[in-house]
Amino acid sequence: MTTSVNPLSEAGNPQSQLSLGTSAARNLATTTKTVPQMQGITSRWLLRLLPWVQVSGGTYRVNRRLTHTLGDGRVEFVSTGAEIRVIPVELRELPLLRGFEESSVLESLADRFRQRELAPGELLVEAGRPADELVLIAHGKVERLGPGAYDRPTVLDTLTGGDHLGEPELTAAEPGLWEFTARAATSVTVLTLPRSEFEAQMAGSRELRGHVEGVRSAPRPAQNAHGEAAIEVASGHAGEPTLPGVFADYESTPREYELSVAQTVLRVHTRVADLYNDPMNQVEQQLRLTIEALRERQEHELVNNREFGLLHNADLSQRIPTRSSHREEMPCIC
Repeated sequence: MTTSVNPLSEAGNPQSQLSLGTSAARNLATTTKTVPQMQGITSRWLLRLLPWVQVSGGTYRVNRRLTHTLGDGRVEFVSTGAEIRVIPVELRELPLLRGFEESSVLESLADRFRQRELAPGELLVEAGRPADELVLIAHGKVERLGPGAYDRPTVLDTLTGGDHLGEPELTAAEPGLWEFTARAATSVTVLTLPRSEFEAQMAGSRELRGHVEGVRSAPRPAQNAHGEAAIEVASGHAGEPTLPGVFADYESTPREYELSVAQTVLRVHTRVADLYNDPMNQVEQQLRLTIEALRERQEHELVNNREFGLLHNADLSQRIPTRSSHREEMPCIC
């Protein structure tokens, strides 16, 4: 049989306390405590899996072989964080500059390009407006639109990274008008060269001016019935052909990473460290949580920083575009 304990007597008066109560006894008891918890701590697997290099100086320089592909008809770029720059010798992929050998002029011309970001649906060029710039598509998809049935625009072509617009208009002696409209199908990064900048470069370079004038005055190359360049075939190999000589060229301006520092100042009052330092060391716990926060910030910067973050430094060829423009392109970190 179980009976409940009633603090009131039958007469309704409180009973006198016969022993020490639990609320008072709790003041003398030792509680079991945990170390300070922090919800912002993650697994940080990326910091553990990446190969780390011990750097003794304040700048980390990455020397690489000079990499570019000539003859494929597509312009290649190099990215430094969120900044994208055209490889100077890749400008020879443009019909206007094909065969031009002055590397210093190409480097100066590459410096005149300006980077531009477009949102999905934004117009890059519009039909009927002056064609006063050369456009290099670094990343994304651009739709080339023309008039279609029932006064509706139709997609004439889809351009991707490495394609270009405005080269025939730039070749002409006088500026013309755009014959089509170019619209961004996804988030697009382009490099533009105004006609005024190109003419200023021509005015300062006798070699470039002579080359462009030669291209403008040259007859059109031979073509077949399909508009393709005529192929001249020669067969037979006799004699002693000269073997080509090769060498491994390096980048003239290798990428340099200025080391970044995540830092803060931890403040602990001496009164707290002296009077409330048992059973846990207050300075140690404060330091532990601060280090955890710094490590979390380290991984965040490693992924998202615009200068050295993995997302912004992913190679343009390794970024996977979406089929529609409803979502941004996602780099593939492999």
